[in-house]
Amino acid sequence: MSHTPKTDLSRRVFLSATAATLAAPAIAQDTTEYRGTISQAVRRNASSFRALDWQPYFSSTRSGAILVDLSSRALHYWNSDRSIYKLYPTSVPLSEDLTRRGRTKVVRKVNGPDWRPTPAMKKRNPEWPDYVPPGPDNPLGTHALYLGWTYYRIHGTHDTRKIGRRSSNGCIGLYNKHISELFALSNVGTQVLVI
Repeated sequence: MSHTPKTDLSRRVFLSATAATLAAPAIAQDTTEYRGTISQAVRRNASSFRALDWQPYFSSTRSGAILVDLSSRALHYWNSDRSIYKLYPTSVPLSEDLTRRGRTKVVRKVNGPDWRPTPAMKKRNPEWPDYVPPGPDNPLGTHALYLGWTYYRIHGTHDTRKIGRRSSNGCIGLYNKHISELFALSNVGTQVLVI
């Protein structure tokens, strides 16, 4: 079978382009070697998202217990008799000055929360609305657990890109399906520790 020069040229161009495309990932790979310890590497990696035991953090799980680990961006939940353990990915505060650590508890549960920005949020973002009713535009998602600290909540989010990132103004965000589950499991009085 004979080929015209135009057909041969088109095939050569196609084969060259395909070979270059397949080789690009190998050429672009970073060949630098990590020289730190294994624990340093794991701390900055998604593999640090792991199950934890409640005992180093709580004297008991009476009323249930929620541990929020800001470094691994994970929320751990144990019910009062420890028959249920849940681990959820979270969003965490954008910066250290927005972060609060320590012990508190769930003081209120709201299905379909509304939202008002705090005075500090309005100062930083004057264009934000003064009020957002429950619904798909609400930054608190479908459910919210109000904590004993003013303005701090564990809540859902409709913006799923925020989970796993430093993206909040102080609250702990969960996927809506996860906050719905945690909302059903936890009670007013559930102890909370943010580390």
